[in-house]
Amino acid sequence: MFTNKRCSFKMTPTDGDVTELPLVTLLGVSEDSWRKMGLLSILRKLKSAPDQEVRILLLGLDNGGKTTLLKQLASEDISHITPTQGFNIKSVQSQGFKLNVWDIGGQRKIRPYWRNYFENTDMLIYVIDSADRKRFEETGQELAELLEEEKLSGVSVLIFANKQDLLTAAPASEIAEGLNLHTIRDRMWQIQSCSALTGEGVEDGMNWVCKNVTAKKKKQ
Repeated sequence: MFTNKRCSFKMTPTDGDVTELPLVTLLGVSEDSWRKMGLLSILRKLKSAPDQEVRILLLGLDNGGKTTLLKQLASEDISHITPTQGFNIKSVQSQGFKLNVWDIGGQRKIRPYWRNYFENTDMLIYVIDSADRKRFEETGQELAELLEEEKLSGVSVLIFANKQDLLTAAPASEIAEGLNLHTIRDRMWQIQSCSALTGEGVEDGMNWVCKNVTAKKKKQ
């Protein structure tokens, strides 16, 4: 049950400054609309592991929509997105709980540096451009290599089949079959259709993340 108490989150940018804003101001929605949004439910569930940080790694090829997805989660302006040359990080902190989402650039020259961020990852989110069929083989190979990484052993993975708002987008089921996701046996995984641009499907995917991260924390 939701209450009418106003709570505040601290957004910690990469430069170290901390800005505390009312929750409804941060998201730019009315309190009534906020109560209906899934992100609050996600954060409330994840707080069941107090004083613990959750590290989420957001990877995928360039132009897949990772940064748009990250900004969508933070309810930031997505009208002007530039390619990520290094990394972006969004942190949400509330009552001892901190969720860190790392968005690492996906250009070919940057991908060898992905492994620098593998340490202590709780969840891998892999974003695929569902409309770019010419790169399915490339993105599948990168995902397969990630799943072979020792530091990511056993880490659950959510695959966002992004850009479903485009008519040329392949359905998630087709992508799953093409990437042989059904052969993954060493970890929990899920593929979720979404549009980072409209937000459709993002909440469903993050609810799955919440469920699996919370289960992992309880086992520790």
